[in-house]
Amino acid sequence: MDKLTFEGADRARALLKLSTVEWTSGRFREALELLELNESLFRKITNPRIKGYYFSELGILHRNLATSENKREYFHRAIDEYKEAEKQFKLARNQIFRADVINNVGFLLFKLGRYKEAHKYLDEARRLTIRFKDKARTAQIDESRAQVFVAEGNLTEAERVARGAVSLFKKGGHFCMMAEALITQGTALARLGRDDYARSIFQQAIQVAHRVNALNTAGLAALTLLEEVHDLTPEIVQAAYRQAREWLANSQSPDTKLRLADVADKVVASIQTELKSDDATEILLREPGGLQVQLDKYEGVIIKRALVQVDGKLTQAASLLELRYQSLAYKIEHQHPELLNYRTPVRRRPRKHRTR
Repeated sequence: MDKLTFEGADRARALLKLSTVEWTSGRFREALELLELNESLFRKITNPRIKGYYFSELGILHRNLATSENKREYFHRAIDEYKEAEKQFKLARNQIFRADVINNVGFLLFKLGRYKEAHKYLDEARRLTIRFKDKARTAQIDESRAQVFVAEGNLTEAERVARGAVSLFKKGGHFCMMAEALITQGTALARLGRDDYARSIFQQAIQVAHRVNALNTAGLAALTLLEEVHDLTPEIVQAAYRQAREWLANSQSPDTKLRLADVADKVVASIQTELKSDDATEILLREPGGLQVQLDKYEGVIIKRALVQVDGKLTQAASLLELRYQSLAYKIEHQHPELLNYRTPVRRRPRKHRTR
């Protein structure tokens, strides 16, 4: 760093990269001190793109400090920094980064309970991403909006919007963000009283996050499963808590630690024999992800549960069970005829008569 000109843009860019390294390693306070120590440099920079990055970094840091140090006033500071970043990105004509920071402002307003204002900012951010056909960023904004809807109690709309975000993330291969959107969808479903469907969605979130080694997200999915779904087997309760505790062990969020403590009573009530870590992981990744794992013992029960969850729609049930449509139809017709009444009626295609 000493080789760079103090007033130069190169030094500013290097400082921003170093700040990012610090906060992605959880050293939020160190990153903030680094930027504050060099505030005069960034104030003198005339490049609006670099200044936009600078204020955006400050917003990120204050947002994370608000969570890790449980200081709500940092949310207000983060909003101010993001708004300044938006001004700079507007001057730089970088509409995509503008959308990012506007979305961040909307999310923080939601955290502060200012839902009407949050929707206003999310509307503006979405307008920009739609204009530039950025589907991944559009999905991020939709996931933020779904969380606002959950907080407002508009659960049906929250589930619909979150489901759409999941689909976009899946198509784009953004699996960590897909897992986060699944958590929001599962929360909405659970609060709508659709416990079975919610459980399957939470466990999909765990599976997706675990697959890409996003263990913090997998832990949050397991924790939210415990909080939101009431009708869980003792086996699932123990597995979810065991892995949430392990995967969130390094979390710096006081809120997360309190949430883990709050579900402890539910876990204690379910304990007969304590699960080992490997067994807990296997359970969470096993159910209800694939029919074949439990085929011999639970096939009929699982097929029935899937059909009920999707109102008898065979295509959706097949997707939920990770089976081909034809395979599921055959199993129901030939191996579990008692389930025929649970599926939608078969529509026979009229035969075409050959003309001679």
